[in-house]
Amino acid sequence: MTTRRIGILGGTFDPIHCGHLDIGSAAESALGLTEIVVIPANIPPHRPQPAASSYHRFAMVALAIAGHGRWRASDLELGIGSPSFTTGTLQHFHDRGFAPTELFFVSGADAFAEIESWKDFPAILDRAHFAVVSRPGFPVTDIPARLPALARRMTKPSDVATRTTPSIFLIDAPTANVSATAIRERSANGESIAGLVPPAVGQHIERHALYSTSMTGELGADTHLAPRAGRLHGQD
Repeated sequence: MTTRRIGILGGTFDPIHCGHLDIGSAAESALGLTEIVVIPANIPPHRPQPAASSYHRFAMVALAIAGHGRWRASDLELGIGSPSFTTGTLQHFHDRGFAPTELFFVSGADAFAEIESWKDFPAILDRAHFAVVSRPGFPVTDIPARLPALARRMTKPSDVATRTTPSIFLIDAPTANVSATAIRERSANGESIAGLVPPAVGQHIERHALYSTSMTGELGADTHLAPRAGRLHGQD
């Protein structure tokens, strides 16, 4: 039987951008992932509420991964009324018959550096492998020094076939220097976001004025724009 290696790439994705895709692609290539599930969070526990609705964020994820044959978008967390925690998402996969060593939670090095603040730490580290990818200004080579208590779990991607317990794979790969915050700000200011997001995502943002600044100065709050965007999914 073919070994299952399921990548899980979660995030607010407000919007999904080229940096997210680079992280997923680096993990897919380095670890030989057989599938990547991209899961937009409903209510992020450590971040402000998203500017775009869950419907639009899911649509942007679906558009962004359309050219990735082994990737799929999941609305697993969008129907949950409580904050989206990684530990709950991993438990969902366990309930569906996946072993911890078949799961690879994919994260940027900057986000993983805060792992000690995640819900159910340190037990969460036994629920999946973690694939940690370098981000601009935050290389994975810094992770052992930042998290010395976890250094024994850390290893290189080439060891993936021999690791029989959940491990932390450090993947040093280039990823785009872009943030969702910068994209929202550029969109609000009428500046181009070309090259920061996939073209289809950029078109979706423009078509539905997702991050336009209203006359009151609140991002995405223009009542003249909301009905046009809402009609896409039958939601206000």
